[in-house]
Amino acid sequence: MKKNIYMDSAASWLKPDSVIKAQVDFLTNYYANAGRGICARAGHVDDLIADSRRIVADFIGAEPENIVFVSGATDALNRVVNILTTQPGYSDLSNFAVSDLDHHSARLPWENLWHDAKIRKKFVCDLDENLNIDVNSIPKTDYLTITAMSNVLGVKQDVASIIKVAKQKNPNVITIVDASQYVVHEKINVKEWDCDFLAFSGHKIGADTGIGVLYIKEPDKYFPDKFGGGMINKIIDSEESSQWIYNKVPEKFEAGTLPLTQIVGLKYAIMELEKWNGGKDLINYMYSELSKIPNIKLITSKDACMISFVVKNMHVIDFGALIGTNNICVRVGNMCASWIHKKLNIDGSVRLSVGPWNTMDECEYVINTIKELVK
Repeated sequence: MKKNIYMDSAASWLKPDSVIKAQVDFLTNYYANAGRGICARAGHVDDLIADSRRIVADFIGAEPENIVFVSGATDALNRVVNILTTQPGYSDLSNFAVSDLDHHSARLPWENLWHDAKIRKKFVCDLDENLNIDVNSIPKTDYLTITAMSNVLGVKQDVASIIKVAKQKNPNVITIVDASQYVVHEKINVKEWDCDFLAFSGHKIGADTGIGVLYIKEPDKYFPDKFGGGMINKIIDSEESSQWIYNKVPEKFEAGTLPLTQIVGLKYAIMELEKWNGGKDLINYMYSELSKIPNIKLITSKDACMISFVVKNMHVIDFGALIGTNNICVRVGNMCASWIHKKLNIDGSVRLSVGPWNTMDECEYVINTIKELVK
């Protein structure tokens, strides 16, 4: 069998040896539940989780108490909606704003409220001629979801400016940032962005599946949306009422046993990511070569962090099946981002994305294979 060439890092990263080793070592030698024991072994696990939380906080310019461990970006973005809409003062007469760059996970939870008439109005921010969010189109809204980098177009958005304009129009606006793609390629500073919530998945930066990060700017401001073990400090019952005293943040948002093994690995994934040069030389080479092929229509710009394209007179699923027979893994379809494909008037696209494991030789093989398939 030929070597498999994996060019689908934007969907999920291959796992670095240091992540695998750390997780195996934890499971073999140190495993215990966190936050529930006083023995030395359990205390060591508490220290490991605290250390990973600190690394994540430093990674995005936050404080450890702002970091909530979740199962992934989808979980985080759905939980933000649940948290916000169960707070005292939430009104069914509120409105929200999204954009056509959004992944389904960022937009559908709000669309669902709208469909069920639990939120009054939807705004869709305009895109400019380069398909970036038009800062001048940001409406006066109560809730604004921002996709920091499209998983189809791969260009960073001016998140700080977007949030600044949104706050000028409504000082009380709640801003939610989907940083799932951005976090791979660009440095994040949540304090400079001044966002209220931010989410990303661990598996897209080399950690295991089942772990994600939810940043909450003011965690003490909100009531939890999930209930169970580990998030309650004390329950005071009487015949008339029951008073709950929550644990301190962020534990009050982390009901149940955390994905401990994945959290341990997340620290090492971040450390490995920070060593990577971004692979722009590989992307630039493939972009240049693809632009010379008459039957290829590039969707992404030259400065994008990934490459998306369509093949004239060939369905993207057919292309994916054909290139797969050459042991090349790429993403094809609508990328769970239906709105941008609709904006482009196409049903789907082909996406090439690279990671630290990819080489120039692999890129040359991929380009030569594509030339043969589409000639």
